[in-house]
Amino acid sequence: MEAEMDHYAVLGLPSGEEGAKLTEKEINKAYRWKALELHPDKRPDDPNAAANFQQLRTSYDILRDDKARKLFDDLLRVKRERELRNLQRDGKRRKMVSDLERRERDANAPDPAAKEREEEARIARQLKEEIARIRAMHGKKEEAPAAAPAKEKDSGGSSGVDQEKVLKVSWEKVGEDYSADKLRELFSKFGEVEDVVIKGSKKKGSALVVMAIKEGAVAATGSVIGHLANPLLVVPLKPASVADSSSVPKSAETTRMSNLVGAGYQAFEDSVLKKLQKAAEKQR
Repeated sequence: MEAEMDHYAVLGLPSGEEGAKLTEKEINKAYRWKALELHPDKRPDDPNAAANFQQLRTSYDILRDDKARKLFDDLLRVKRERELRNLQRDGKRRKMVSDLERRERDANAPDPAAKEREEEARIARQLKEEIARIRAMHGKKEEAPAAAPAKEKDSGGSSGVDQEKVLKVSWEKVGEDYSADKLRELFSKFGEVEDVVIKGSKKKGSALVVMAIKEGAVAATGSVIGHLANPLLVVPLKPASVADSSSVPKSAETTRMSNLVGAGYQAFEDSVLKKLQKAAEKQR
């Protein structure tokens, strides 16, 4: 259960009083490092990779939400206080507390331990409600409009992702290769990069780059070249509609890419790649 889990520990952060003092910037940094470590693409042999990555995302959402994080910090505080009292109740102290609690019960006084348990249950219940609220909020964001046609799944697993924000990147396996971090660095010049998924074969590399907004994907198309000795071919997974892309200037080459369909796409991809390689050879 998320309410019983230490969400700071999931992100590799210190918990307790030290965790409550962490800034949002420190939490974001820890999430990015942990996401790189637990991404399912880097753990193909781990059957729990997807579940662990989902738990990481859930813990990050809880700590990033002010109300949910406050409730979680309160829950940890109550548990720490209870554990500290249990450690202190030894020998004579335990007997004194026991006698005091007996006299309080005889006088119909409220039981402190019962009040603590009630407070802990109340906070845990509220935290559970906040977790359900966060999940429902993310679920609404990921759902497609009821009247819109269902988006097709592509081979890179982009189901549920706006395909107009996804770029297909390919290159030859010659010279300097491209890593996910290097691609993220190149495309981040045109906006925030949400994810990079490396695919490819022994002779040809490819990747899917998911931009945060459609305008970033349109701007990067036809603009990102990469290494001159091993240039990149960048095309949209799904060309942006006129309404979405009118605010971003397009080059003639970008407009030409957006109109490609069917078998003509592969021929165009090979043609552009050869042109880029010849240009790189002339500059040597």
